[in-house]
Amino acid sequence: MRVPRSRSARSSATAVLLLLLVAPLASCSIAGEGAAAERARCSKPIPDIFAEVAPTVVFIAAKSINPYQLTDRVTRIVGSGVIVDPAGLVLTNSHVAFGRQSITVTLNDGTIQQAELVGADPIFDLALLRIPPPAKGGLPAAALGDSDSLRVGEDVIAIGNPLGLSQSLTRGVVSAINRILPETPLSLYEPLIQTDAPINPGNSGGPLLNACGEVIGINTSIIPDAQNIGFAIPINLVKAVIPALLARGRVVRPWIGFHGQHVDPALRELLRIPLVEGLLVEVIEPGSPAEQAGIRGGQLEIAIGGREILIGGDIVTSLNTTRLNSPDTIIEAMRSLKVGETVRLTVYRDGEYRDVEYRLPERPLLPGDVPPGTVTPGAERRIPPPSPGNQLRQ
Repeated sequence: MRVPRSRSARSSATAVLLLLLVAPLASCSIAGEGAAAERARCSKPIPDIFAEVAPTVVFIAAKSINPYQLTDRVTRIVGSGVIVDPAGLVLTNSHVAFGRQSITVTLNDGTIQQAELVGADPIFDLALLRIPPPAKGGLPAAALGDSDSLRVGEDVIAIGNPLGLSQSLTRGVVSAINRILPETPLSLYEPLIQTDAPINPGNSGGPLLNACGEVIGINTSIIPDAQNIGFAIPINLVKAVIPALLARGRVVRPWIGFHGQHVDPALRELLRIPLVEGLLVEVIEPGSPAEQAGIRGGQLEIAIGGREILIGGDIVTSLNTTRLNSPDTIIEAMRSLKVGETVRLTVYRDGEYRDVEYRLPERPLLPGDVPPGTVTPGAERRIPPPSPGNQLRQ
C-alpha cells in the first residue's frame, strides 16, 4: 500500500529535485566559463604568435645523389622544420630529410648548421633531425599542443618557407579532422588535419599552430590544382612517434603483406557474385609473408561510379578472431598486430572457408613508401586529386 507523503516530505523531495536540476546547470556554467577562459587565453594577436614562434621555425635544404644515374644524379629539396627541444631536436617531414646525403638547417638568425638525421618514418612522413645547440643556453623550442581537442572552424596559422621565402605566415581554419587521403591502405591508417591555410612547396615540415601559438600539426601534403586544400600530421600522432625515432631511428611495424578494401552488403548486392563480408584482398606485396602463405590478390579490375575494385582475390572474414565486418573493425584489428606474433586469418575462397596463419616480421620500406628518385627543388609530397567516385573520406 502506498503511503501518502507529508507536506514536509514533499517539500524535501521538491528541494532535492530542484538541486538535481540546478546542479548540472551550475556545472555546465562552470564548464562554459572554463571554455571561455581557455578561448580568451588563446586569443593572442597573430603578430604576437609570429614573434613568439618564428625563432623556432627553420629552413631546411637537403640533397641526395643517385649513384645509378649518369645524368641528373643530384636531387635538391627545400622545406621547413620546427625546433621541439632546446638541445637541438628539429621536427620535419621524412620526404624532406630521409635518404639525403646532406642536410643543412638555417636558423631564424641566419646561422647555417649541418644536421644529423636521428630517425625517419616515411609512412607517417615524419623525421627528426639534430643540430648542435649554442655554446651557452639552448635553442628556442616551440610548445606542442593537443590535436585531439581541435574543432572544425578553429583558426590556425602556418609558418614556413614556401618556395624558399623564409619565415612566411599564412592563416586559415581547420577545414576537417581525421581526414584519410585517397589510396591509403587500411593497414596504414593515418588521420590528418585538413586546413585551408595556404601551404605551398617549401612549407613541408613546418608547424601548424592554434590560436595559443602551440603546434597542433606538422604540414605534410597538398592536392595539386586545388585551392588551399592542405594537410597536417596531428601533433598527438607525432608525440607517439618521436620516442621510436629517438630509440631506434624508425617506427617498427608488423608486415601483414596485403591490402584491399571492405566488402559491404551494398557491394555484394550490386555485383551479385559470390562474395562475403570482410576485407577483399586486392594486392599482395612481393616477398611478404602473405605471399609465402598463399594469400591471393585480385585479378579483375572493375569500376563502379569511379570506384576501382580488384576482384577475384581472397576475402579475409576474420583476423585473430575479430570479425572484419566494417572499416573500423579492420583498422582496430590491424592496429592490434605486433611483430613476432602469429596472425590467424579466416579466408573465403571459391565458396569455401579456410584458416591461414603465419608469423609477422617487421615491415620493410617498400617502393611506394618513399618519393620517386627525382624530386624538383621545393617539391612537396603530392597526392592525386580525388576522382568523382574516390573522394576523400572522413
